[in-house]
Amino acid sequence: MSLLLVLLGMILGIPLPACTLYQPVPLSSDAAGATPNMTRIRIAAHEIAHPILKPLDFDDRNGLSPDEAAVLAVLANPGLRAVRDQRAIAAGQVLQAGILPNPRLTYFLSIPMGVFPAETVTEFGGTLMWDLQTLINRGARVEAAEARAQAVDLDVAWQEWQVAQAAKLATYRLVTLRHQAQLAIELSDFLTDNVTQMRQALQRGILTGLELSAAETAHINARTNRLELEKQVSQQQVTFNRLVGLPPDSALPLERSIALPARLVPPTLEWFLNGLEDRRLDLVALRQGYASQEATVRAAILSQFSNIAIGFYDVRDLGNFYRPGPQISADLPIFNRNQGNIAIERATRQKLLDEYTNRVFQTRNDIARLLVTISWLNDQVATAQAGKPILQKLVVTLREALRQGQATVVLYYTALINLTAQQIQILTFQQLLIDMLVTLELETGYYRIQDIGLPPSPVSMQEKNIP
Repeated sequence: MSLLLVLLGMILGIPLPACTLYQPVPLSSDAAGATPNMTRIRIAAHEIAHPILKPLDFDDRNGLSPDEAAVLAVLANPGLRAVRDQRAIAAGQVLQAGILPNPRLTYFLSIPMGVFPAETVTEFGGTLMWDLQTLINRGARVEAAEARAQAVDLDVAWQEWQVAQAAKLATYRLVTLRHQAQLAIELSDFLTDNVTQMRQALQRGILTGLELSAAETAHINARTNRLELEKQVSQQQVTFNRLVGLPPDSALPLERSIALPARLVPPTLEWFLNGLEDRRLDLVALRQGYASQEATVRAAILSQFSNIAIGFYDVRDLGNFYRPGPQISADLPIFNRNQGNIAIERATRQKLLDEYTNRVFQTRNDIARLLVTISWLNDQVATAQAGKPILQKLVVTLREALRQGQATVVLYYTALINLTAQQIQILTFQQLLIDMLVTLELETGYYRIQDIGLPPSPVSMQEKNIP
């Protein structure tokens, strides 16, 4: 009996246990509005494994700190779940790149019909072939897939780091806006009570209509500013909730000790640039992507060789003779020598090289710009804080002068509004300092710049300096 016939029978008769069964996964939006399980978050935060983020004793019962908000965002942000799914795709690509090609079995059956000699038999036979082309470039393909998987891991970690920094920044912004809104509320409430008293004084003939108009105008302006800041607080709360994976109507309390810096003195530009390309996860990911493309170029070059398949055939002809023998087939590389794919992969490699060079160039310039901005903001905060006592003294002086009839109410309200505006402006400058600090951490790949422990060290973030 023909050996190929035996093989065909074995293949058709043996089940394939390695086959994967289809299992549907229906879409569901139930998880979109779910609140994270804080017990699981506490455990996961203590065990978090990330190239930059550190394990944290997470305790939301006394309010969230900026670092806790950052870790919560990494663990609970729904958008990051979709990002992490890329790892499974990359792992599947590595698996696929290493799988050997299946042998190809062909079989034919030729039944004689019509007039034929009595000794004529049914002709059958077949071939068993194995493609060697995938073996030639298999090593390069596996290397490319493995480097690509490492690049995906780093890219996922980089996106997690970006979300963590965004959550940390959103925490500080929410704190700042709440302080600013509180100042606006206090001024608005004071002017509301004052307008009521002045209306009563006008009825008794103690004040003039001009003074009441000035008070009402100041009250309207203060209330408008208050409503605007309260709107910004609500919007920032929604932004914060989205980043940390909370439903829009949630409101986790924040730590009461969160403070804004009055001054930052980060290390020099040269210090930050030292080792930058090994700290920035996106740059390391780009290097891994470039290594993957190098292997892809090599695989494309190896694929220019003829596609060769080897095997053997076994045929029983009409005369009942068996004719087994080896078989080999090869493409003739006359027209297609994979030159198109080689050109594409080389161009892609050059594109990745240029992207990496440009990313490093931009990062270095961004860090330099941030350091200049921090220095400018330090001066702005110092100038604004220096003007605050002057305005406070002016408000006290005008209030006393108003009681003695030596100043107008317009001057007093103007000074009072200017004092509140100055306090809000100081908070704005301090928030901008935090913006620059968090962005600098993101750009340089440091978890917390104030913890680097190298001179000159930044001002402690625990030092509260809120008017």
